[in-house]
Order: sequence, then C-alpha cells, then structure tokens
Amino acid sequence: MVIYLDRKKSFLTQAHFLIANIMTPLSSKASMSENFPQGLTQDIAKIRLAAEGPNEIATDQRRTTLDIAIEVAREPMFLLLLIAGGIYYILGDAQEALILLGFVIIIMTITILQENRTENILETLRDLSSPRALVIRNGTPTRIAGREVVREDTLILVEGDRVPADGMVMEAHELAADESMLTGESETVPKFSKQDQVFAGTLIVRGQGLIKVSSIGRKTELGRIGKSLQDITSESSPLQDEVGLLARRLALIAIGLSLALTVIYWIFRHDWLHGLLAGITLAMSLLPQEIPVIMIIFFALGARRIANQKVLTRRLHAIETLGETTVLCVDKTGTLTENHMTIAALSVGGQLLKTEALEEGGLPDPYHELLEYAVLASEIDPHDPMELAFHHFAKEYLANTEHLHPDWSLTREYEISPRLLAMSHLWRNHSGQYDVAAAKGAPEAISDLCHMTIDEQLQVNHDAEIMADQGLRVLGVAKANHSIQIPNPESQHDFSFKFVGLVGLADPLRAEVPDAITECHQAGIRVIMITGDHPRTARAIAASAGIPGKVIITGNEMEKMDTLTLARQIASVHVFARVTPAQKLAIVEALKENGEIVAMTGDGVNDAPALKSAHIGIAMGKRGTDVAREAASLILLEDDFTAILSAIRLGRRIFVNLRQAMVYTLAVHIPIIGLSILPLMFGLPLILTPIHIAFLELVIDPSCSLTFEAETASPYLMEQPPRSATESLVSSHQLTLSLIQGLLVTLAAMAYYSWALSKGEPAGHARTLAFIILVTANSALILPTRSPEPGWFRLFSKISSTGIMVLGATLMGLMVITEIPVIAQAFSFSPPAITQWLSAFLIGASMLILFEWTKLGLYKRP
Repeated sequence: MVIYLDRKKSFLTQAHFLIANIMTPLSSKASMSENFPQGLTQDIAKIRLAAEGPNEIATDQRRTTLDIAIEVAREPMFLLLLIAGGIYYILGDAQEALILLGFVIIIMTITILQENRTENILETLRDLSSPRALVIRNGTPTRIAGREVVREDTLILVEGDRVPADGMVMEAHELAADESMLTGESETVPKFSKQDQVFAGTLIVRGQGLIKVSSIGRKTELGRIGKSLQDITSESSPLQDEVGLLARRLALIAIGLSLALTVIYWIFRHDWLHGLLAGITLAMSLLPQEIPVIMIIFFALGARRIANQKVLTRRLHAIETLGETTVLCVDKTGTLTENHMTIAALSVGGQLLKTEALEEGGLPDPYHELLEYAVLASEIDPHDPMELAFHHFAKEYLANTEHLHPDWSLTREYEISPRLLAMSHLWRNHSGQYDVAAAKGAPEAISDLCHMTIDEQLQVNHDAEIMADQGLRVLGVAKANHSIQIPNPESQHDFSFKFVGLVGLADPLRAEVPDAITECHQAGIRVIMITGDHPRTARAIAASAGIPGKVIITGNEMEKMDTLTLARQIASVHVFARVTPAQKLAIVEALKENGEIVAMTGDGVNDAPALKSAHIGIAMGKRGTDVAREAASLILLEDDFTAILSAIRLGRRIFVNLRQAMVYTLAVHIPIIGLSILPLMFGLPLILTPIHIAFLELVIDPSCSLTFEAETASPYLMEQPPRSATESLVSSHQLTLSLIQGLLVTLAAMAYYSWALSKGEPAGHARTLAFIILVTANSALILPTRSPEPGWFRLFSKISSTGIMVLGATLMGLMVITEIPVIAQAFSFSPPAITQWLSAFLIGASMLILFEWTKLGLYKRP
C-alpha cells in the first residue's frame, strides 16, 4: 500500500494523518494521542543549534564582507586611482594624492555597502527558497528551514522530500530513497526496517517515515565526502554573457586608447608623468565597471520585488527570461481553480441528480449506494479535496444509515497509475464470508475495470459527457465482493467489479482568473491549461477562464504522436486533458521545438523533468515537493495564477529599466571620454583629471543602479508582445541615441570651455564652468532616459523619490566642490561668480530640450 501526502492541505493536518498511517495498523487508526512522538523541545533545539551550529555543509555561495572588499579592491578603477595618487605624490602634490586616496576609500565603502546589501537580499531569497524540513517539536509537527535541523530531531519524510540530515529510521511505511548522488547507483534503496539509515541529500522516492537525526552539516556522509553547494557552479545567462562581452570589449578599447594618449602626450609635450595621468584619466572614463554591478543589483532588487508578490526567485537569470515568455503552461487544479471540491451531481442508471436543491437528509435512496462506495474508495482520514467532499457529503446525507462503515478495516489499497486512472480499496466487513472492494476513478477506467460491453461503455461515456459539459470533474464508482477463501488479487482487474454510478464534482474557477487570462493574451502570452480531467470538463473550465478550447489533445492521443506531430499540432492547441505528470515534459519539448519560450507550473516528483526543461519552471510552494522546488526557477508562495502574471509584469519592468540604465551609462561616458581627449588634441589645458572622474563615478553609480531600478512600469507594458530571445540588451538604435546625446554634452561643455579660455578666463575658472555643464547635463539626461518612449509630459511625471534624492545630492555635491574655495582648490577649480555658475548650470539644464528632440527624431514605435 502507498499512502500519498497531499500538499494542498496544511502540513499540520497532513502530518497527523501521515504519522497515523506510519505508526498504527490499518485496522486501528482511531486514537494516537498516547503514541504520538514528542520530539525535542524548542528550548533544547535552540541550545543545540547554538552549540553545534546550523545544518549546513558549507556557507552556500554567500560572499562575506571581506570577500566583497577584496573583490572591489581588485577592480581596475580603484587600482588606477591608486596609481594616479602615487604619480601625484611623485610630482610633489601630496594634497592631490591624499584627496584621491580619500575618494578611493569613499567609493570602495559605497560599493561594498551596496554589494553587501545585494548579497543580503540574495541570502534572504536563498533561505526562503531552500528545502524545508518537517520536524516534531514539543509533540507538534513544525515546518522549519533545513539549516535549523539539529541532532536527535524527529523528521517526517514523505515522497519527494530531500533528506536534510543523516538519521536512523524509527518507523517507516514503504520507505525508499534514491541514493545515487552518494553511491552512483540508480536503483532505489528500501528503508523498511528500524535502524536503517537515511543520508542527507538523498531523495525519498516512495513511502513515508519517521527519522531520528544522527548527524548534521559537515558530519553527515555528504559532508564527509566533500559534496557541497559550493561545488555547484551555475551557468551564466545569455544576458550576463552579453554584458560581460560588452564590458571586456570596452576595457580593451580603454587600454588601447589610454596607452595611445600617453604616448601622444609624451611625444608632443615631453612629459611622461603627466602623459601617464592623462592616459589614466582616459582609461577611467572608458572603463565600464558600473555595467556588471548594475545588472547584479537590478536582478537582486528585482528578485526582492518579485518576492513581495509571493514569488521566490531561485535563479536570477529567470528574471530576464520572464520578459521573453511566450507560452505559460498551468495546472488547472489549484492554480486556475480554488481547489475546493464540492459534490454537484450524482448519476445512477442514467438518472442525473443535481445536489444544489437537496435538503438535509433528503438524498433519494437510489443514490445512497453510490455515495457509500465513493467513501469506501477513499482514505479513512481524507486529505484529498475530492475525498474530503465525499466524506462531508456522506456525513450530511448518510448519517444514521447502514451505508457508513466505521467498524470495517482496510486490508489492501490498489493505487492509481498512469496506465489505469483508478484506485481501489479492499475492506474486511466481518461477515466471515467475503471482503468488499470499492473503486473510483476516471469513467473510462472504471468501465474497463467492470469489463463492460461496448454499448454499456458508450452509455457511461454519454452520461459522463453530460456532466463534464457542465464543467464538473467526473469520477466513476464500482463495487465488488471477494471471497476471503481466495488470496487477494494482485491487480484491480482481477476483481469482478460492477458499475455503481458517476459523481460530478465542482471546483470553482478563481474569480480573478478570467481578467488575468485576458491580460496574458494582450501581452502576447499564450496560456495552455493542463489537467487530468475529462476533455469536456476541461473545455468547460477553459471557456469560463477565457482559454480557447475548441481543440483538445488528450494524454492517450499524445502517446500515439511522434515528436514532430505533437510539435505541429501544439501550435494551435490551448488545452490538454487526461494528461499525466510525465507527459508534461513532452509538451514542454514540443513547444520549445516550435521556438517558444515556455514557463511551466508543477508540484510533484514527476513534474521535475518538465520544470527543469522549461525555460522557467514554476513550483507550487504550498503543495510542491522538494524535488519540484529544486528543479524550478521560481516558487509560488501562494498557488495563485495572478502571482505568475505579477512576476511576468515585474520581469518586463526590470528588463526595461535595466536597458534604460545601460543606455544612460553609455551616454554619460561619451562626454567624459571627449573631454579627456579633445583638450589634448587642440593644445588646451586638460579639463578632467582622475579626481574629477572619481567624483563623476559617485554620480553615475547611484544614478544607474538606484534611480532607474526604482522607476515604475509603463501602463502599456503588458500590451506589448514578449521581446525576442535574440534581442540585444542595447540595440543599435539605442546605441546611436546614446552616442548622439553624449556628443551633444561634449560639444556644449567643450565649446563653453574654449570660449571661456578665448575670453582670457584662467584655466581653473574655465574648467569649473565646463565641469558644471557636464554634471548638470548628465543629471538632466536622467529625465528623458527613464522611459524608452518620448513625450514632453513624461519628463517630470512620476519621478521616484529615489531619483529626486539622487538628483538633489548630485547638485548639492556639485555646488560644494565648485563654490567652497578650499574644496574647489583640491579639484583644480576656481569658484566662479554666482551669475557665471547659474549660466553654466542653465546651459547644462537646457540640454534637456535637445535630448528629448533627439529622442523624438530617432524613436521607432515597437
């Protein structure tokens, strides 16, 4: 016998049910209070956790603050700043060297704090999405994080669980584990006997058991042989590869140009130290150190935003894929529907009875037997929504009748299988002559068990179709007697079953689903519903949800199709019925063969291959097994379809904002590069030095990583089709826009600088005014770049509080370094008169008009 734990119910109710099945004989499941294991107390568990440490083999992939600091210190930008400081010291300018060192410390501190915050977010998400453990504490089943398991804890393990620690079997029922990750052997290992050992990291593939933990963390067998999460390296995503390639190319360009500039300066001005400073300045202006940081921060903060929508991100690259999703495959039960079953209709002898008009005690006698055998074919202590509906209905309408049998004992259970969608129970009725068998399942499976004639099967199918057309889930019920003198059959087919009738169950559609489906269609996302229900039931539910259901493919029809045929037909199919979990993988592969980007939901062990194969696997958090969670990219904390849609919406928003941040980053580097090269080319004093680049880095980093990340989504975001999987992060059109906008700033600052020098202004004075224009124009560029669409009304609308703070802090910092004489002197600035300061500021701010005109002229409507 196999007893399945239903993940759709609360784990506390299920745990009591499970322990009852493990620890007591089938004939005496009534009272267990005196035998219920107590486990450790919470106080003892806390003491052991503090004394022995968490149940971890290693520290996952978390970087400590020291690790982050070492990585940051190795960044080329900081090394260049230190080299520049050394050159200033050699030249005798100790003050300039100290100021550069101060900037190094400030920028490193901000970077470390920012990356540490990102790491904390990722660590929180890792903890939330890591496997859970069901332990008994103070006599109560308690769900905890796997890392909180301590030695001598009592674990409850069921099919699909990943074992969190080594332990000894206390009680077991058909328990078996897959230990291939330890032994390399694919054959499952039974764990029936007490004192059998289970090992951390292995997978429970059958049955249930109570385990006493003997070892945790590095003291487990898994820890001793050195298997850890640190050994697992995740592949980079296409977007990460693209950004990495862009960063490497820009770095090579920076090195080449800076070396060339150093040589040119030395040839024409015969000053190799100042030439080296000029080369370092150019290299700092070109180095794209912000780009990888921006992407990581966007994804980390995006994952936190998605978590606020009750969706956990296990793999960050899933965020970029969300915006590409073209097909969303969802289970009907619990995702589109409320997963709350009620008996809506009964059919006996072709006579259909609607239950909505029944009064208490008013069930007609011909339907008593149907309900009686439906209950007998269910678990004694039900947890499945359909079986709960049978028991509740029987308690209301069969109370005080001879059709309820609390004194009968269950002698054998025949489980459902993909080949036969029916299950049977064999009961001992104490008559001393025969046992009673009860079966329930798909109508066609029950017809098969009853060995019906063709005409009888057609009649049953006709009656079932009438009920299914009303959106009901239809089950057939059968009965049989079996002599106790004959050994129990090994197969359900060996009973002489007689057909009793049909039961129709209703599982209401979630109220918000139709609108969500409509939004998916508007966003260019095809929704495919997958269910084990009758095709007519599936069609009715699909129609209510707004999913096209004219053409339906069943599991039986799929078995007869080859891969190419399925891929061809699936292009126009939105509903699959009578599908087993194992067939989900074939659906995913067929969709991928057609070039679709597929998101797939699942909860069971058999769903794991499909979840792993899909571009985005989505595990049901409430009822999902550990193996399903591990295979998935996203985990739903609430089994709700609208949560998936919210994640897709946020995924699109994150990508759009990331793209705009990259466009801005490229644009603001153009004038920095230009103002580093042009003065040298025209024989003018240099405008920018390393200290100026360091200040600009303080402006660019928060602008890109914080201002753009906080931008709200366009109201039309979900009215656009998914972006192509081959679409670049920054298109040639956007690259052109960045180049033109950057050149406009370069020309404005350089022209004003040249004009000021021609009027006899000191170099320090002209440099100050050019720098004011540069910083102001770069700040103004944030406003039109926040959105990819042009529009004058968009410039100042819905500016985030983060954006306002960044702009305010930038302008305040600009005033400090240009107007306070002591600080200005350190930057080689000469404080201008307030009228000059304002005129330069207005020139920079007026660039906003040119930015928007350029954007309007180059805009291509999608």
